[in-house]
Amino acid sequence: MLSAIAKKVFAGKRITEKDALRLFETDDIFTLGALASHVAGKKNGVKAYFIRNRHINPTNICVNRCKFCAFSRSQGQEGAFELTIEEIIKKIGTGQNGRVRGQTASSKKSSGRQVAHHLSPITHHGISEVHIVGGLHPEWPFEHYLNMISAIKKHYPKLHIKAFTAVEIDYFSKISGRSLQDTLAALKKSGLGSMPGGGAEIFSEGIRNRLCPEKIPGARWLEVMEAAHRVGIRTNATMLYGHVESLSDRVDHLSRLRGLQDRTKGFQAFIPLAYHPKNTEIEGSYTSGIDDLKTMAASRIFLDNFDHIKAYWIMLGEKISQLALMFGADDIDGTIIEEKITHSAGALTGERLTAEQLVDLIQKAGKTAVERDSFYRTVRTFA
Repeated sequence: MLSAIAKKVFAGKRITEKDALRLFETDDIFTLGALASHVAGKKNGVKAYFIRNRHINPTNICVNRCKFCAFSRSQGQEGAFELTIEEIIKKIGTGQNGRVRGQTASSKKSSGRQVAHHLSPITHHGISEVHIVGGLHPEWPFEHYLNMISAIKKHYPKLHIKAFTAVEIDYFSKISGRSLQDTLAALKKSGLGSMPGGGAEIFSEGIRNRLCPEKIPGARWLEVMEAAHRVGIRTNATMLYGHVESLSDRVDHLSRLRGLQDRTKGFQAFIPLAYHPKNTEIEGSYTSGIDDLKTMAASRIFLDNFDHIKAYWIMLGEKISQLALMFGADDIDGTIIEEKITHSAGALTGERLTAEQLVDLIQKAGKTAVERDSFYRTVRTFA
């Protein structure tokens, strides 16, 4: 029974790690969903957000070899790639209303009409944000990344740049000989607007050593994020689940995130990332829909100091992401346009959705679709 936890939730009280473990273990998924929906409703009402964005991976060449990763390659290995800055600029220019230029709009239009227009769309070719993450290239100096950000900002001054995981920032600090603060400050000066939450995986040292022994420890990931928050860079946070971790490992991970958010308030959203097993060293199986929804709901209830929980449709699939909006999620991510990392590990989804399709998914879940900018300010509301 979840009655004791429910009393805390309805009273607006913080639940404990023991409570969180009980949420992950429960078979009462309907009560769990109702509690998560209550928390989400208190924070965001019936709103569910999406953004017109584009993902770009500058390279998959990486000095690390994480066992769960199917994306990375060594120099000269089949499938390895590295984009020039000019190629990145060109890729950004292919975005058109969340579609590749020249692609016809979905024949299935949303029936929703635009009812509010709070901010002028700060977009280029229909996208307002570019999301950039990649491998740790063994030869690119830190100045290359500064030049990359500067060039994007020069060509598309109104485009928000969300780029580089905490793992990449740590690597930049090492190859440049700069402190974390100086590294982050230089990127911000060049045009970096915010950071994604990748590279967190699972903080448990034992599990992390099985997944990614070459990657920075969980404590260092948290240190990088705290440094980013201190210099005024807002970030997301993630958790990779469904591989070799225990439910207790998940709770420990969430607890460390909640603790850092208490100190800095710099996280914008939490994104549970469902493990994909194809072409990885640890293999295993896909997560179940039940586990996806339970993880979403438990995270929403436990992370009481996070404003937003994102259902990343690329990993969850369109239908589970839609259901997640009734299990505590209030964001379904965006148009994406091109996604390589999850698809290298066997993603069962496509690589893009149009804004019309996202609105349709949200509305059919009984939510109000809200197009947002990178800081969750409303661009358009659909009803």
